[in-house]
Amino acid sequence: MKERVVVTQGKYCVSAVNRDQYPSVKRPEIVFIGRSNVGKSSLINSLTRVRNLAHVSGQPGKTQTINFYDVGIKIAGDESRHDFYLVDLPGYGYAKTGKAQRLTWKKFIEEYLLSSGSIRFIAQLIDIRHDAMKSDVNMFQWLVANGLPVLVVATKSDKLGRDAGSRQIDNIRRALGVPELDILPYSSLKGEGRSELLDVIADSL
Repeated sequence: MKERVVVTQGKYCVSAVNRDQYPSVKRPEIVFIGRSNVGKSSLINSLTRVRNLAHVSGQPGKTQTINFYDVGIKIAGDESRHDFYLVDLPGYGYAKTGKAQRLTWKKFIEEYLLSSGSIRFIAQLIDIRHDAMKSDVNMFQWLVANGLPVLVVATKSDKLGRDAGSRQIDNIRRALGVPELDILPYSSLKGEGRSELLDVIADSL
């Protein structure tokens, strides 16, 4: 079946730790946030189908900057190309990161999220194999409290069977306190959820 949304470009743009380093060209921004090792880099590579666009590491806490990726898509029935930034934020909740470093990350992440003005939505990634942790709940509540639109994406969905995956999604909903919350299961390995996430991105643009 022909895909509604086709990625035509995916390339690294810039890394930043303060607003002076953000890209000079303004574009809509789709933001990925989640705990360390939740699979953000794998999802970016899967979504864009650009191998090693985002560096995948087995070591948690590897992403230490706000990374902007330049992405272009074509939407069926629309001749123009839509360009936007995929923004990868440092993982939260990594215990081995020093307290001073965590506070620094928190400061520049919150500054970006509250000052950007170009964010269309934030994809909060939560590992489907585990219940949402306190840091996941705190981040979700902070985003909602600050009026930032959130799509929860349950990563690594290929690691569980259908029934177990459904139960875990219900558990995540309960932990986040929103029983009717739409949660998108995603498998970077199998590409499941890719077209659905691209549809959400296209609709937000």
